[in-house]
Amino acid sequence: MVKTYWVETYGCQMNLSDSELMEGILAADGYTRVSAAEEADVILVNTCAIREHAEQRVLGRVAELNRAKRQRPGTLIGVCGCMAQRLGAKLIERAQYVDMVIGPDAYRSLPQLIEQAGCNGGGVVEIELNPAENYEGLELRRHSRVSAWIPIQRGCNYRCTFCIVPHTRGPEKNREPLAILQEITGLAQQGITEFTLLGQTVNSYAYDGWDFPRLLRAVGRLPGVRRVRFTSPHPNDLTRELVEVMAEEDAICPHLHLPVQSGSNRVLKRMARRHTREEYLAKVDMLRERIPHIALTTDIIVGFPAEDESDFEATLDLLRTVRYDDAFTFRYSPREGTPSTRMKEDWHVPEHVAQGRLERLIALVREVAAERNLAELGRTAEVLIEKRARRGNLLQARTDTHKVVLIPGPDEWIGRYLKVALTGTSGATFTGFPIET
Repeated sequence: MVKTYWVETYGCQMNLSDSELMEGILAADGYTRVSAAEEADVILVNTCAIREHAEQRVLGRVAELNRAKRQRPGTLIGVCGCMAQRLGAKLIERAQYVDMVIGPDAYRSLPQLIEQAGCNGGGVVEIELNPAENYEGLELRRHSRVSAWIPIQRGCNYRCTFCIVPHTRGPEKNREPLAILQEITGLAQQGITEFTLLGQTVNSYAYDGWDFPRLLRAVGRLPGVRRVRFTSPHPNDLTRELVEVMAEEDAICPHLHLPVQSGSNRVLKRMARRHTREEYLAKVDMLRERIPHIALTTDIIVGFPAEDESDFEATLDLLRTVRYDDAFTFRYSPREGTPSTRMKEDWHVPEHVAQGRLERLIALVREVAAERNLAELGRTAEVLIEKRARRGNLLQARTDTHKVVLIPGPDEWIGRYLKVALTGTSGATFTGFPIET
């Protein structure tokens, strides 16, 4: 009998890669992917725990999936990832129709855990962190034929006071460099040309004499590799040596997502970010000195405990100074077990104040991004055609600076690099026209 599965993913790029890993493990065990959750014997929801809103979305979605489960007796629902790790058995107490709770270090045992849940009628919880598990030697079921996520690191050794990741993914552990290079070489031989190196603090990578600049240079020089990206770096580990590699190696894309979180030294200290505003700005200057056309994006949190108006104004001022191409903006979300939840109660920023700051921040982010995007109009850019766009008879492409461009063209162009003229912009997306095919 054919066994079928469905995987849904919430959260970061690491979760997207982990979902490809889970699909590869299931495929190797004889499972077939179906086109809708309602058709699956096993439904896995890969989750994020970094904010309360993300967890509420998952709980709502799992409740919806329970309706499919009632219509298809024997269907198993598994919650995987960071939310599973954080809540453990409490998740089944809150949603009794969940059959499996599986943490990020237990995916290798997926077939056995599914079998156990089927035999026992659910109730399976596996959330033990494994300091040795890097999922070496397992094949992922990749969804793109033009680009690939390459996890090089799992876990995190930083202890930012707002962040749940060290609790849900454990301490930092890095893959062997030769295994990384062999994986990329094999994918390049299959025709994939763009690679994104993944890690919680990817540029802190270290393994047996290899540091991140050395690994990045080696990846950029592999045959068939045309574009290399990495995410997410920590400002503390952004060294001059790394910037030199980015500037010298043609394959390294001139785009960096460099999380700052706040522009206030007082808030940065409470966040335990281990750098000051001035040190962060010095890193930005170093990047732009060596790579003048680099595109910079970031993460910013507002409403952190004890943040006052002057702290928030310092964040707005930093945004005006750096002039990011885009920013992911969030209102502080307390996470049980993180140090920030133990800060003084009178440091709490009222919800309406935090929401007002978020709205002002978003408005400035959009204003600056629009100005930067308008300055690109009329220019020529090389794009990688990724896939058919969701709207219109258009293809979705991406520049080396990570700008999405929609262009007309046939499906046969997917996977190709083309020169396009940037003719329009709306929000974060460009429209363009091929000038060289």
